[in-house]
Amino acid sequence: MTDAAARAASLLKDHRASIDRLDAILVYTLAERFKHTQSVGRLKADHDLPPSDPMRESQQIQRLERLAREADLDPEFARKFLNFVIAEVIRHHEQYQS
Repeated sequence: MTDAAARAASLLKDHRASIDRLDAILVYTLAERFKHTQSVGRLKADHDLPPSDPMRESQQIQRLERLAREADLDPEFARKFLNFVIAEVIRHHEQYQS
């Protein structure tokens, strides 16, 4: 292995280690987020509130798109990601209502 290839392999290892740590942070952060949204779902069910709140969802999407732009992340990706999370949250909320 050449010095350049060894250096590239070392850099790759470092990047992958960082990615692995960030993936763990994402998983634990999502788990914490869903603990809160599950509490919200139970609260909504207990008080006969609808499982979906389109105004809140729209505000959150706009907020996340703004944060994405500030973080130099594709806002379209952030919107798609939050839409996916919102759909899962609503699915959980609907389960509490049945």
